[in-house]
Amino acid sequence: MVLVVTGAANGIGRSIAELAIARGVREICLSDVDADSLSETAERLRRDANVETVVADLKEPVASAKIADRTIARFGRIDGLVNAAGVTTRASFIDGTAGVWDDVFAINARSTFLLMQRAIMNMLERKATGAIVNIQSMNAHCGHPDLAIYAASKGAIQTLTKNAANAHLGDGIRVNGINLGWTLTDAEHRLQSEVLKQGDDWAERAGASLPLGRLLSSTEASRLAVQLLDPISAPLTGACIDMEQWIAGAPP
Repeated sequence: MVLVVTGAANGIGRSIAELAIARGVREICLSDVDADSLSETAERLRRDANVETVVADLKEPVASAKIADRTIARFGRIDGLVNAAGVTTRASFIDGTAGVWDDVFAINARSTFLLMQRAIMNMLERKATGAIVNIQSMNAHCGHPDLAIYAASKGAIQTLTKNAANAHLGDGIRVNGINLGWTLTDAEHRLQSEVLKQGDDWAERAGASLPLGRLLSSTEASRLAVQLLDPISAPLTGACIDMEQWIAGAPP
């Protein structure tokens, strides 16, 4: 499998890339806006796989084409895609702005659509099957008040996931999503400890009241993503799997 993973320098994207290689992927393209962390991740993974890297800012409309074209130029095709890149910008109906809307939707929704489009077109041109996994969010169901724009962008990805799955079911191209809940990642730690001033022990305090006694981990998210990429999960497509410590629709 030739796999593309965005947001691969840190967190969930990096964890997915690591596990995919551990499970046998030998040709992979990693993309992120963080050039230094992306380079460090790639160097470590090159011990076990052929790794291409693309530093790209997904706010730019040309970024998705750049990632796809570089992958095809290096490896000849795209078999799998994981859209893990994203921003969690706080913005409510009170303080949200047009600028925040444009930036969040450009990174979270538009780039996801454009990368899916490129991957699907490559698969169709080769008359090949393939798999796409989109990292979504439980916020797609509604979202916290201060995540209104973010929630809307993740809702858009959920719809795109189902639309693509329906459109290309007969082509053998599977498209699934993970509605991820509160997960302990490097980015979430920086947000909570530095931006929101919750202190370095915020995760322990936040997890204490949860059913598992902790937040979800990047490893747990990556296991599901890699399973959805694997042909063994066929014919599952169009699924948006909730991965959280509460069940939507259950009584509080």
